[in-house]
Amino acid sequence: MKKYILSGITIALTALSMQTMAANFVAGKDYTVLTNPGKSEVPGKIEVREFFFYGCGHCYSLEKPMQVWLKALPKDVHFVRTPAAMNKTWEQSARGYYVAEALGIRKRTHIPMFNAIHQQGQQIYDQQSQAKFFTKFGVPEAKFNSLFNSFAVTAKIAESNKLAQQYQLTGVPAVVVNGKYVVQGDAEKVPQVISYLVEQERKAK
Repeated sequence: MKKYILSGITIALTALSMQTMAANFVAGKDYTVLTNPGKSEVPGKIEVREFFFYGCGHCYSLEKPMQVWLKALPKDVHFVRTPAAMNKTWEQSARGYYVAEALGIRKRTHIPMFNAIHQQGQQIYDQQSQAKFFTKFGVPEAKFNSLFNSFAVTAKIAESNKLAQQYQLTGVPAVVVNGKYVVQGDAEKVPQVISYLVEQERKAK
């Protein structure tokens, strides 16, 4: 079974690479060029930053193609997820994400959170519902609540909003490549555009 899964991933990545090489993506159509570029979080690496909200159906649709893309993440690329916090509901969800990150369980909770909301129809957005959700991963509600409005998490929320404003984001999902380009649109096409822009940035070095 593992061999079949690995073969499937290899085929998908090869197809993605071939499509990207053959594509001729256009600024203003396939991606937006930012007027106020940002800096990479890790100097010397090309940054790919994905903004999302767990309750967003389009973000959920993008997750699978992005997971495939991440299987072959180049060494010179730094990938980071940023939960959007541009309204009260999004902020509550973003706080939960940062709590998971602080507890070191984000990799275990990320996909299950998406699935619980979009496959099981659960409304896991506010502090109380998220606290209960995280108990499934061994996190006591009191521990979750103690971090939810902590200084560290609040600072992350402020950073998320600052970046969203700088990159002129009006919605999610949105993927910002090296602080210069915003990629949105068809979930299957987004990773191709990202790879194309990464290659352009690599050539420009």
